[in-house]
Amino acid sequence: MENNEIEEVLMKALALQEVHVTGDGSHFQVVAVGDIFAGMRRVKQQQTVYAPLMEYIADNRIHALSIKAYTPEEWQRDRKLNGF
Repeated sequence: MENNEIEEVLMKALALQEVHVTGDGSHFQVVAVGDIFAGMRRVKQQQTVYAPLMEYIADNRIHALSIKAYTPEEWQRDRKLNGF
């Protein structure tokens, strides 16, 4: 599976402002940014991102997935702290 395919799935399924995917074809890192994550606990944020990708995980097109979810405000702050 390609990074841009995961980005498309997540953008269509969730009301995200941004999504960034990096990976090597089976192991992926996702940074998801959206108001949808406001007030959610971290586990619920991750479950929300996993949900639209479950079929790809089940058929092994995605073997491993690392997720970081942010509200737009958290993302702005984190980008500045981490030099994005």
